Amino acid sequence: MVFSSHLFLFYFLPLVLAVSLLAPRRVWLGVLAVFSYVFYGWANPAFMLLMMLSTVIDYACGRWLAREGDRRRLHHITHRTGQEKAAVWVSVATNLSLLGFFKYFNFAAENYRALTTQLGWAQPDFFLEVTLPLGISFYTFQSMSYTIDIYRGHAQPMKSFAGFAAYVSMFPQLVAGPIVRFQTVARQLRRPDRTWSAFARGVACFSLGLGKKVLIANPCGKVADTMFGAADAGVLESWLGMFAYSFQIYFDFSGYSDMAIGLGLMLGFRFPINFNSPYRAHSITDFWQRWHITLSTWLRDYLYIPLGGNRRGDLRTYANLLTVMFLGGLWHGASWNFVLWGTVHGLLLGAERAAPRRSLWSGLPRFGQIALTFTIVSLAWVLFRAPDLTGALEFYARLFGLSGGGELSALVAGLVWKPLFLVTMTVAALLVWLGPTTMDWTRHLTAAKAAWVLAVFWFSALMLGVQKFNPFIYFIF
Repeated sequence: MVFSSHLFLFYFLPLVLAVSLLAPRRVWLGVLAVFSYVFYGWANPAFMLLMMLSTVIDYACGRWLAREGDRRRLHHITHRTGQEKAAVWVSVATNLSLLGFFKYFNFAAENYRALTTQLGWAQPDFFLEVTLPLGISFYTFQSMSYTIDIYRGHAQPMKSFAGFAAYVSMFPQLVAGPIVRFQTVARQLRRPDRTWSAFARGVACFSLGLGKKVLIANPCGKVADTMFGAADAGVLESWLGMFAYSFQIYFDFSGYSDMAIGLGLMLGFRFPINFNSPYRAHSITDFWQRWHITLSTWLRDYLYIPLGGNRRGDLRTYANLLTVMFLGGLWHGASWNFVLWGTVHGLLLGAERAAPRRSLWSGLPRFGQIALTFTIVSLAWVLFRAPDLTGALEFYARLFGLSGGGELSALVAGLVWKPLFLVTMTVAALLVWLGPTTMDWTRHLTAAKAAWVLAVFWFSALMLGVQKFNPFIYFIF
């Protein structure tokens, strides 16, 4: 089940909201967990078992850490005990093993087959074809951080299993983020922060996020898909297709994050923001402080800093940046394209850090830095969008006039130069570089804003009925 569907908008969500208002507080978290499991398992009920396994193990490890922490304090032991270290390692190893197997088994098998073919060895016969569970990258990171934070003393363990299950499975942010750390919502899990003003803001955030997804991301995505598959596309059409994908992934991802934050507010939870106008960034470093913020801070706190961060000299800092971005790329998907995409961003971050304070880049006006950063990020998105490395190289060749450029097919020409697409691209650009963020715009709601929110919601719901193109691009995550 996805947010941008009539099933969710007019059946599932109203039922959840009605029950949230009527259910006694003592049973609400259990009820929320049940709804979340139904939401998650709607397409494939088997996925629920995997999430439950991860939840049970991390809950047990949290209780184990709590017991050992109490015993350590009782006996005035100042260092972490072996039992505590074992508990956190069980949690980390379990989550990474689940993520590694379900997300990367097929990738490893394909590469092993390719290697044996090159070496002339007998072809292995893999009898498994693993299906990737939706959202496994998000909930394993979220659940794993729970035990790590307890071990570090940054969080207190959840006594209620139903409450912890609700935290791990919470449907608003389960399959597309933001990644919510336990301490962020720990107090709200015990006492949800429900007010009518928060509910109204939640409705506004959700409606605007739905509009981003349906009215901007989907039309841009249709053109991007066509351009990435059009061998006859010329230079101008290819660049428009690349920028269309840049807008698609931003409005799709930030739209889902807005919807998740809005749903959280309706249910009494305050989730962290995940996007802060990333295409207004004036450098790659600035971009990663604005894009997918909950992932970048997760990687910083649980990987970059433990590796040594920037405290062990320049060479170690560059190596740490490259390692973190390499793994960040691999987290996004089991493909060499994602690995290369993350590596490119790691190299760019290192290059920015190594650049002298006075450089050609620093001499550019701010709008020039923003434009070049957006272009560089968009060029890297080609790796993210192309089906494989060959497809990426072919698209880069079309971008720079090294291939393609023949007579455009009627389909390609009709999509790219269609007035509706050009208007959509213009609106997207205005929102990206001049519009306020959703969180800023909804901070103070007025009657005029409420009317606009209502119009966006109903127009988006109507468009869902006629749109045949409504992809869920987070399946690969």
